[in-house]
Amino acid sequence: MKRIFAIVAWLGVALLGAGAFGKIAFDRGEKINATWFVLAAVCCYLVAYRLYSAFVAAKVLSLDDTRATPSERHDDGRDFVPTNKWVLFGHHFAAIAGPGPLVGPTLAAQFGYLPGTLWLIAGAAFAGCVQDFVILFCSIRRDGKSIGQMAREEVSERGGFIAQLAVLAIMTILLAVIGLVVVNALKSSPWATFTLAMTIPIALLLGLYLRFVRPGRVLEASVMGVALVLFVVVAGQWVADSPSWSRVFTLSGVALAFLIIAYGFAASALPVWLLLAPRDYLSAFIKAGAIFSLAAGILFVRPQVLMPPLTRFIDGSGPVFAGKIFPFCFITIACGAISGFHSLISSGTTPKMILRESHARFIGYGAMLLESFVGVMAMVAACAMPPGVYFAINSPPSIVGGAADAAAATISGWGFPLQVQTMSDLAHKVGEITLWNRAGGAPSLAVGMAQIFSSTIGGERLLSIWYHFAIMFEALFILTVLDAGTRVGRFMVQDLGGRFWKPFGRTGWMPGVLLSSAIIVALWGYFLYQGVVDPLGGINSLWPLFGISNQLLAAVALVVATTILMKMGRLKWIGVTLLPMAWLVTITMTASYQKVFDANPRIGFLAYAKALAAQIAAGKIPAEKIAETQRLIFNQRLDAAVTGVLAAMILVLIVEALVHWYVILSRGKESVLHESPYIATRWAADFSGAARGDD
Repeated sequence: MKRIFAIVAWLGVALLGAGAFGKIAFDRGEKINATWFVLAAVCCYLVAYRLYSAFVAAKVLSLDDTRATPSERHDDGRDFVPTNKWVLFGHHFAAIAGPGPLVGPTLAAQFGYLPGTLWLIAGAAFAGCVQDFVILFCSIRRDGKSIGQMAREEVSERGGFIAQLAVLAIMTILLAVIGLVVVNALKSSPWATFTLAMTIPIALLLGLYLRFVRPGRVLEASVMGVALVLFVVVAGQWVADSPSWSRVFTLSGVALAFLIIAYGFAASALPVWLLLAPRDYLSAFIKAGAIFSLAAGILFVRPQVLMPPLTRFIDGSGPVFAGKIFPFCFITIACGAISGFHSLISSGTTPKMILRESHARFIGYGAMLLESFVGVMAMVAACAMPPGVYFAINSPPSIVGGAADAAAATISGWGFPLQVQTMSDLAHKVGEITLWNRAGGAPSLAVGMAQIFSSTIGGERLLSIWYHFAIMFEALFILTVLDAGTRVGRFMVQDLGGRFWKPFGRTGWMPGVLLSSAIIVALWGYFLYQGVVDPLGGINSLWPLFGISNQLLAAVALVVATTILMKMGRLKWIGVTLLPMAWLVTITMTASYQKVFDANPRIGFLAYAKALAAQIAAGKIPAEKIAETQRLIFNQRLDAAVTGVLAAMILVLIVEALVHWYVILSRGKESVLHESPYIATRWAADFSGAARGDD
């Protein structure tokens, strides 16, 4: 009877999700209610976790709780630390959930709500969650080795070395861009700066409490930590309103850059239990709390989605970014559906802290579902505002015009009516001077979130508070990626250095830890500093590479995962990773080619550089602007070179993998699986759920 009830209940969830999905996909009548987005996402996620992740855990991976995990075998109190699965889930989610699921869907809303929403839900269930889960499992079985190390051992020495170099280069770019976003978010907000700064001593206190005062008392520490975080969120407004304290926490971009660099070094070098894990655990409460509150607000307010399902800009003429819906919708959505950066966390900090193999399903697959939900909520928040307002915030002046009247006329001409006074009133209500031309996604997402929150609590009089809370919330998302990414980068530097000097590769050797931490921080810190001080943009010119680089990393991870499954003899289920890998390679290579060689200057790096050079040659650039234009030309050519080199590296890895797959399938060579030897765990007394992959 119980089984029948469960089947009926899950069938009901599936039918509700299918109905909501159908409403989103096929409704072409009046404006659709945002409630359907929440129902579609939640129901699809529940079914995917209950059925598909259980299938992957039991049939594809065969999780085994009788095996000792790396945290048990190599417990060193620094990197290999046995961690409660809820704390580790918080750390993992906080580490993977950066700017991508917030900014990507917001920018992709220029195509309409339909394509981005479909990819966020389906892409996560069948690609992103699978990548995170499988890579985490593979790393657990290999003593927590990185994705680069696994590529070298399982694919080929040459391909793996190229993959390690490519991953490190991509990591440097991503961390520098992420750091720059944090600086830009904090340098004008003493409230956000104070709140984020206070999460560091709170995390240290929480780490010491769990380690020495009340070991294992996670609930006590959670209540204490959340209470302190909520207090500093409120206290941040007091600091912002105080003339003296406001000056203390109103820092320049350069000062913030150096503080973030110092924080990155500390997060990389200090024991993981002291700062990284407890801070990310606390951040996860704010992140998940804000997202679930946003979902509850949507269900309560039931706002109408004002953006059409498809806009005129699917042809590639979009004002937010140029390029057709294929491949640029997928590249722009990026992290909310699948993120290569996640593979670095799943083969970096998390496998060194996990207690049992069965926890990999909850942490790897489950955390990515939650990130995808973040992306769906971001899409709703962006599409619930009037389209004219959305395009006014996100469109650059070169497209819509520098003057407010001209921009309003241009946007209205696209079929999205907009009055200049509307933007002025909105800016005043959220406490900003202007909201015109605030490209990047973050401000428009904050406006959308603030409008939904204020409709639930406080009305328009609290709109400015909700807006600045949303800005702080976004910055918190981003900074937790920076600290975990830096630690993973330290592992990568040590692994590469260990090829030439073995002591340097030992993660427990303190001089190697400090030196490798300094190297990875110096790499991304240099580009961060240049981006902050360079009036011409600096690292900002590399932002278009963010999406492509991230998806190229995902392609690397899926190549490695497919190779390992093939060696494990799971040919029957190889499509679980092979199909998303093929789709992702198609997307990334198409986008890379178009960004380098497309003749449209708004799309192709080289075409834009050529157009600027022609303007200089024709004397159309004022003398005082020539140096700036030449710098732009250099940046565009650099973007093209970086894109080409990264794509070429990934192609080499794919060719190496194809050759290796042929050898395996033709049985011309016995497959060698580089798993750690089986060692029985001393901790678990009941392994009855291991074969099923239950938690």
